[in-house]
Amino acid sequence: MAFLGIGRQKKTVGLDIGSGLIKLAVIDHGSGRPTLTKVAITNVLADAIVEGEIMDPGVVAEAVKGLLVSAGVKQKRAVVAVGGRDVIVKKIQVDRMNQADAYDVVRWEAQQYVPFDIEGVELDFQVLDPDGTGLQMDVLLVAAKRELIETKLNLLAEAGLDSPIVDVDAFALHNAFELNYPSEQEGVTALINIGHEVTNVNVVQDGVPLLTRDLSIGTRKFREDLQRERGLPAEEAAHMLQGYERTPELESCVQSRGDEIAVGVERAAAFLQTSSRDAKIRRVFCSGGGARVPGLGDAMAERLRIPVEIANPVQALDVHDGAFEGLNVDEVAPLLMQVVGLALRRERE
Repeated sequence: MAFLGIGRQKKTVGLDIGSGLIKLAVIDHGSGRPTLTKVAITNVLADAIVEGEIMDPGVVAEAVKGLLVSAGVKQKRAVVAVGGRDVIVKKIQVDRMNQADAYDVVRWEAQQYVPFDIEGVELDFQVLDPDGTGLQMDVLLVAAKRELIETKLNLLAEAGLDSPIVDVDAFALHNAFELNYPSEQEGVTALINIGHEVTNVNVVQDGVPLLTRDLSIGTRKFREDLQRERGLPAEEAAHMLQGYERTPELESCVQSRGDEIAVGVERAAAFLQTSSRDAKIRRVFCSGGGARVPGLGDAMAERLRIPVEIANPVQALDVHDGAFEGLNVDEVAPLLMQVVGLALRRERE
């Protein structure tokens, strides 16, 4: 297993295990251009995964098995990701040195930034300016609790899979964003993934992930708002959130929750500006199930006063005929940002 690895295997299966849905994507790298050959999605039983924590591994493993069978995927290796409060992404500076000498230094430096026992952590890093000439170099540090990674790998094993690559949620999003939006790689951009229970705020500067924030808000809270305030049954509320019209029933819910997510973006922006006044977020791209909530992007744009749009993770991909069999591309595309980013990884041969 390679933590944050990358390589040259022909096909990659990406598996995004969320609190509400499990998404699968297969990308063929053999032609030189990545080609999406299969997409499949299945529901997860309520409360089997809570805020990213797997509460019932057996139920989730069975859901993964069923998804692989229904998609006709026979590969036994899949790229997955970890995220949440037990993952740290941080840009730091250390004295310039060669890559071989940097590991011990970076690990020592990491103790200043990682708020848990360094001995229980999987650590990786990347030098961001390897050809620089200054006395110091920028390093992107990534640390994840080993227990978090092992839990995910044990789940895959129960489903009959293993994972040669464990990515980070924020990096998977950025991977898909970089491929599909090459003209948006300059300046500061926020990538917001609005999931079932958690919203991930990821800030990228000049193509480099700078910081991540998790907000305890997702489509589940939108639905609960509608149930409580409008007396709607759960199914009708969920259908309304996946609709195409910004109805009066949705207005107060969208406005209040949109402001809540926007505040998370504002706080990330404020943190960035403590280190650089020029680090102003100029654009927001939304993905995840929440990105489909009618009017949410407009509500956030009004609060943030910057453009907000729904990210399309397949606009620059070649797509094989039948890849979206049984699925509406426009409806499911916002859900696929992370899983496409995972499938864009390639295992070392």
